[in-house]
Amino acid sequence: MGRDVESMIRDLVELAVNMVREEERREVEAKAAERAEDRLLDLLVPPVPTPAGFNANADRGPDEAGSSTREKFRAMLREGKLDDREVEMELEETASVPAIEILSASGMEEMENSLKDVFGKMFPTKRKRRRLKVKDARESLRKSEAEKLIDMDKVKKLAVRRTEQTGIVFLDEIDKIASRQGGSGHGPEVSREGVQRDLLPIVEGATVTTKYGMVKTDHILFIASGAFHLSKPSDLVPELQGRFPIRVELDALGEEEFLRILTEPQNALTRQYTALMETEGIALAFEEEALREMARIAAAVNRKTENIGARRLHTVMERLLEELSFEAPDREAGTFTVSADYVRKQLADISENEDLSRFIL
Repeated sequence: MGRDVESMIRDLVELAVNMVREEERREVEAKAAERAEDRLLDLLVPPVPTPAGFNANADRGPDEAGSSTREKFRAMLREGKLDDREVEMELEETASVPAIEILSASGMEEMENSLKDVFGKMFPTKRKRRRLKVKDARESLRKSEAEKLIDMDKVKKLAVRRTEQTGIVFLDEIDKIASRQGGSGHGPEVSREGVQRDLLPIVEGATVTTKYGMVKTDHILFIASGAFHLSKPSDLVPELQGRFPIRVELDALGEEEFLRILTEPQNALTRQYTALMETEGIALAFEEEALREMARIAAAVNRKTENIGARRLHTVMERLLEELSFEAPDREAGTFTVSADYVRKQLADISENEDLSRFIL
């Protein structure tokens, strides 16, 4: 929305760079930890200065004593005995870069990124001395050493190669840009066709300029999806249709799928509402039969009115817990169990009345 279509390729490259950088960081983690440990020991046990006129080759006394002390501190450091001790160290602080935003036609997004990079170099990093606990200082030093060990030129080249060879782009809701047959030939219809014309070169194979180099889209896999309630795939421009040769029709979500959506995801709606009610001191619990009843009602309303898929669960949950959410601040803390009977009591009348369910659920 409102962005150059090439920006999705730039976003893909950015993700690839982050992934490769993280892989490289894991590879140098052990070496970075060793370097961080040595730097930390330099702060804890500063090197013993060699006295004037001292012959290091004739007598190794001070060096041996310093080495012994350093190894003792190393052992204590690894055992965690020094974690709460404070050390003073220099930390890099990136100077704030002026906010830059270019409001213009498509194609200027890369210029905006380039200007940000230029200004970033004009404002170099500053160093500031701070006192940190050893455990925090060790983590900061480990990250710093890992960044030094990572070869960013190698990361960028590998990220661009991966983007070109194994990149995948999902074009969701592509039905929204389909020009409906019999359109007026101006207004929204022209705008939709214009978006298709912009997408076509990227899908066919083009070279996109990014801050990491030129990226060819010839071998990037494009997967498009859409509900196509009001339009058909044949309403897309013929050239774009030809670039999506494999067509797959999906079945509508049913009760079993809704039940899985309510229970399996990490951020399932049931978990979100449980956490919301906890802020009011109410422990919300859902019986399995209640979840099945909610899934059944959502599927039934989708069949009778408009099938909006899993989005129906949002309105079902909101209506189900509307009364409880309103009364929660005045209720005593405790457990509230949502049963199948409670679900039917709150939703049955609305779900059975098609006019009400159309506007409420």
